[in-house]
Order: sequence, then structure tokens, then C-alpha cells
Amino acid sequence: MNQRLLNTAKTAVCALTVTAAMAGATAANAATASTRSIASATAVQLAQQTVAACTADGYNVTAAVVDRSGVLLGLVRADGAGPHTTQAATSKAFTSASSRNPTSGIAKAIQSNPDAAGMAHIPGFLVLAGGVPVKIGNETIGAIGVAGAPGGHLDEACAQKAITSLKDQLQ
Repeated sequence: MNQRLLNTAKTAVCALTVTAAMAGATAANAATASTRSIASATAVQLAQQTVAACTADGYNVTAAVVDRSGVLLGLVRADGAGPHTTQAATSKAFTSASSRNPTSGIAKAIQSNPDAAGMAHIPGFLVLAGGVPVKIGNETIGAIGVAGAPGGHLDEACAQKAITSLKDQLQ
């Protein structure tokens, strides 16, 4: 009878050990997050396509592409684009990625809502049209910022053309 009690105790200890290990694995999984972000090669392609789209329309621009966290992955400056466009494009991309919204929408929100005006003072934000999030479904995986066309709506249109041209890669 003592042997049976010993075997039952061993089985219980093994079951508790397995349960504890599984609980630890579940806790570890809850402590981490898994996210998708745009790949560097795709970011460079998007920057190139954006500049090509604006060049075709007669605009010398700079396009910056950032990952979902706003870190610069690709920057392309067209011949003749102003020197200020590199920082402006990068800031628009950062603003769009970190807010997960087009910068044109943020600019409109600030104009119509005095409570939102403080967004313009967030370090690194540039609240001008021309920043567009890159999404897979509803998930933002990066953003494009464009500067140099004679209007932010034109910058934004070039970014949208680039996203459309690479839509098969962005799935």
C-alpha cells in the first residue's frame, strides 16, 4: 500500500510541475507582444516609388519611410528637392507612424479642435499633410512622409500612388 501511495504522490508532483511550467509559459507569453513592421527592403522600394510618382507629376520631393515605431528605414531625395525636405519628410513619416493616421487628418483636427492643438508641440511631430500610414488591414506597419510638392495634399497623393503600386507586397 505504501508503494501505491508513493506512486500517487509522484504522479501528483509531476502533474503540478507540468501545470506550473504551463502557467509560467502563459505568463511569459502575456509579458511579450508580437507585432509586424515593414521590412527595410520594402521601405526603400516605397521611398523610390514615391519619389518616382512625384517626379512623374513634375515635383522634386524627398520621401522617407519609417517602421511602425517611427524609425527611419529608407530615404530618397529627388535631384533638385530642397535641403529642408529631408527633415520634413522624416518628421511627417514619424508623425503618421506614431499616430497611426495621415498627417492631413491630424492637421484638420488641430484646426477644428483647440484641445488638439498641443499635438503640434510633440517633439518630432510635423503636423502638415504628406504623412501616410502603411497598413496591412487595420495594422500600421510603417509610414511614408513626403515633402517638396507645392502642397501637402500632393505629397500625400504621391505616397498613396506608391502604396498602391506595391500593394501585393503589403499583404
